[in-house]
Amino acid sequence: MKGAHVVLPGGTIGMLGGGQLGRMFSMAAQQLGYHVIVFDSEIGSPAAQVADDAVIAKFDDADALTTFASRCDVVTLEWENIPTSTLEIVDKSAPVYPSAHVLRVAQDRRREKGTLAGFGLPVTPFLAVDSWTDCLNAVDSLGLPLVIKTARCGYDGKGQRSVKDLNSLRLAFDELGSDSLVAEQWIDYRRELSLIVARNTHGEIASYPLFENRHANHILDVTICPAPDTDPLVDTATRIAQVAAESLGVVGLLCVEMFETNDGQLLINEIAPRPHNSGHLTIEASETSQFEQHVRAICGLPLGSTQLYRPAAMVNLLGDLWEHKSPTMDGALHFRDTHLHLYGKSQARVGRKMGHITSLGATTAEALQRAHSARDAFQG
Repeated sequence: MKGAHVVLPGGTIGMLGGGQLGRMFSMAAQQLGYHVIVFDSEIGSPAAQVADDAVIAKFDDADALTTFASRCDVVTLEWENIPTSTLEIVDKSAPVYPSAHVLRVAQDRRREKGTLAGFGLPVTPFLAVDSWTDCLNAVDSLGLPLVIKTARCGYDGKGQRSVKDLNSLRLAFDELGSDSLVAEQWIDYRRELSLIVARNTHGEIASYPLFENRHANHILDVTICPAPDTDPLVDTATRIAQVAAESLGVVGLLCVEMFETNDGQLLINEIAPRPHNSGHLTIEASETSQFEQHVRAICGLPLGSTQLYRPAAMVNLLGDLWEHKSPTMDGALHFRDTHLHLYGKSQARVGRKMGHITSLGATTAEALQRAHSARDAFQG
């Protein structure tokens, strides 16, 4: 990319969104000498607690967005469901990564799958659903069971239903709404893997190792890295992620979540153009964390090494741990090679991500056992 935008340390980065991803990004940016301004609709958000400054306004407040962007050298975001109109306003005053184009693709499952398939990448077989007739056509084409999802605003299992027969299909269709749905073929997969790739403003690319992800109640529970027994898959997974990033024109990070089928094939489940929950373990386990890498990418700096220091495991800390009594918290700190991250959220709710624990070990099995033990001790 000739004449690519470069923002050197000392510059100001804007962050759209005030959650935990923005918090960890802000800390990484400040370590490199940048100033960070957070734009969020809520006072005292996790990112605003650590940023240099915060602008509190609605994401459709054009005047506030313009003022915010005029103070920034470059702007990024922590969540792909920010309105693309917000990015278009910001982009008039400061470059914003990922672009509104990338966001439009990532925000809509139908557009996402169609776009990736158009790049020649493997996706789960799907059909757009706008009516009950479309549901019946999906059954004929994809078979049962299948998964019905809302095209937009779905994350952590929200906006999707697994259906095994016509009765459950009708119920899912009625619950999710009658338009902008997508039906996906049920994939009998061995496990879910993810790969994070970084691409900077010069077109330089760097990829992290494969992560293995395990879920509970549709929310990420555990990530381990390197994913065991994936040597035959690494090159294919890396190519898939890099082709997706280059074809979309991503600047920043792109996480590609994939199913490994029982016969060893990889199918893209979804993408996220931002730092990702599965990459949190890179803070301690990698030479360059995903958050520092995101800073480097959007500022046009050389990308850092993605080499893993040691095998690692990450476990999420959900609000469920606070449901009956306050957890012990300090119990997790008794374990060596274990790192506790709390996000500064004032209210715990069931299913809400309150923090995470990362443990390192000589093997992924040792790291995983240590992380589970630390979480048990945290809970008390």
